This record gives sequence, C-alpha cells and structure tokens, in this order.
Amino acid sequence: MPEMLTIEVIYALPAKQQLVTLKLPAGSTVRQAIDASGLLQKHPEIDLAKNKIGVFAKLSKPDALLRDHDRVEIYRPLIADPKEVRKQRAAAGKVMKKGAGDSEGE
Repeated sequence: MPEMLTIEVIYALPAKQQLVTLKLPAGSTVRQAIDASGLLQKHPEIDLAKNKIGVFAKLSKPDALLRDHDRVEIYRPLIADPKEVRKQRAAAGKVMKKGAGDSEGE
C-alpha cells in the first residue's frame, strides 16, 4: 500500500476561511492537492494563473512535492498596495504630529 499524506488546503476569505483536509498518495503536488480539495469548484474567483499559492506561508510552485502534514494555502490578490498604504499612513502622521518636519503636501 503506498504511503498516504495528510494535507490541509486552505483559502481565506475576509469573513471566514475554508479548510479542507485530504489524504493523498506520497509524491502528490501542490496543484494535485488544490484540485482534490474542491475549492476551485466552490470558489470560481480563484484563478491559479493570478492567485499565488504557498505551503506554510512560503510561496510555492504548483508542481512542488508535498510532505506529510503540509498546509497548502491559496492567497487572494491584495486589495490595496501595501507600499501605497504605508505612504498614506506616513503622510497622515506628519500632518497629525506637531512640528514633525514639513507638513506641506508633495
């Protein structure tokens, strides 16, 4: 009997997360786990050409081999650019602080 792996596939939405636990044969890939999870059918907005995927928060390729107890994660596209958000927060902070440098806009 081939060795079986226990794999979790997770897709986090703003309000909840979908978690599917699977048993897959040793030698299975990240893509095979995603396909077997059924999440692509439940969430047609997932586009593996655009959505990044990872294993335990490390970006991964679809053909990466899985190990027992790996957690495959499907990431949603960012709604806001983190650099832009930091820039806006820094600009707001300059205006709020008294004497924090030049408060005129750029």
